[in-house]
Amino acid sequence: MTRLLGALALLVTLICVPAAADPGDVDAASRGVVRVVLIGEEDGETVPISHGTGFAVSPNRIITNAHVVSQAAQDDTLRIGIVPPEGAGGAFARVVAISPRNDLALLEIAEGSLRLPPLAMAGGVSANLGEVSAVGYPMNVDLAQGLDMNDVFRAQPPVKSRGYLSGERPSRQFDTILHTAPIARGNSGGPLLDPCGRVIGVNSFSADSNSGEAEFYFAVSLRELLPFLRSNGVEPAVNTLPCRSIDELNAEERERLATQQSEARAQLAERAETLREVRDKARLTAQMEVLEARENRMALALIALLLALGAGYGAAVWRSDEARRNHAKLAAALSAAALVAAVLLWITRPGLAEIEDRVAAALKQAQTGGAPGPATANGPSAEGALICTLVPDRSRVTAARTDDVTFSWSADGCVNGRTQYGLGQGGEWSRVFAAQDDAAIAVNTYDPATRTLRTDRYLLGQAALAAAREARAAYTPPACGVSDGARDLGEQQSALIANLPDRPNERLVYSCTAKSGAAK
Repeated sequence: MTRLLGALALLVTLICVPAAADPGDVDAASRGVVRVVLIGEEDGETVPISHGTGFAVSPNRIITNAHVVSQAAQDDTLRIGIVPPEGAGGAFARVVAISPRNDLALLEIAEGSLRLPPLAMAGGVSANLGEVSAVGYPMNVDLAQGLDMNDVFRAQPPVKSRGYLSGERPSRQFDTILHTAPIARGNSGGPLLDPCGRVIGVNSFSADSNSGEAEFYFAVSLRELLPFLRSNGVEPAVNTLPCRSIDELNAEERERLATQQSEARAQLAERAETLREVRDKARLTAQMEVLEARENRMALALIALLLALGAGYGAAVWRSDEARRNHAKLAAALSAAALVAAVLLWITRPGLAEIEDRVAAALKQAQTGGAPGPATANGPSAEGALICTLVPDRSRVTAARTDDVTFSWSADGCVNGRTQYGLGQGGEWSRVFAAQDDAAIAVNTYDPATRTLRTDRYLLGQAALAAAREARAAYTPPACGVSDGARDLGEQQSALIANLPDRPNERLVYSCTAKSGAAK
């Protein structure tokens, strides 16, 4: 009852309390937020004219406000510069499409000059008016830091501010979102993010706050942004899954594990009670049957012994009578046969130990005759070709693909016959991936006993990502089949994993089943 009340309280809390923004998710989204600079020339020197903010919707395409780049769209002497939030060097961009009606513009960076991690779009605006974050490059912060216009060419992390949704407010021209996350000049074109770091709008303008009135801000809504992108050949990553924290998932996993352990203990107790009943019944039946058989054999042995004695006595008496010597021989033979039978009946009578043997046989039959248990790491049902499907209730996804995963698993931790997984001290199988074309570090973990595949993705900044890749390049994973290769790889990976953040940005949990047509 206590556990049930606790679960209900947790459910009510999750329903009633808006999700708070995770700084790690806002930081991950900020990797794709850039400063958009209008560049002109003055006395033969390159000078910044103005700047705003933009964010990546593909590796080389950026969304910003139309009013940020409208001057460059009308004046071919101005160029548009893109300054990333970290690293060295920027890039030039061109206007692909501009829509003054809803204050949106799509820019394209020259191919190969700069690649950015795209931001994911939320499925819509949360109905509970939860917390939001605005990310961008406000000019008042630059001025407060003593930066001049030339400093806008330097890579700097964007400024993050928090507030709350105040509702969706269609204006006369386009659909907007009203919120309280502070923005200023220079924030225009930057993303408005939900607690999971997904875009819910493009910051555009603010309301006046004269006479001490509260400040409100407006962002172009997804109802405007998504059609604009798709009409210009961009299919953004859209994530409609609920925004859930890693802490929440961890708590649910602990609760799930505790429930499974409780159920397992109950099943073991029930099984033990069933086996006890089988044992008691088998012992009673065995005692009755063995004792009855034992008494019958002993009685028959006694009868055979008496017959042997009687026949022997007759043979002895008739041997002295010439007329009955043949009878004496028959009696002697009968006596010998009866004596042998008596000995055999006595020797072959069931022993008391047979009672325990019969009880053990009954228990074994009861144990092997029931339903098969779950697959084990060494069992054949845990191996072979598998297809794994995402379990949304156990996952946290912001931008990653959630397609089904197919692979072949063997008991020694070899995947697809070529990729060795490491075996950790806790018995878990894992493999670290640090692909150059993925702006993330992924840790795959597979549990053969439950056929559960989990991918934890860490969306790191350039410096942290480079350090993780360097640590990954410092060791060479062993090939499949190498003696102790799994344990060696587990030790090699442990240092890299220990240096990753405490919590991943994304967690994808898959449930795996035997692939149709594969060997069981």
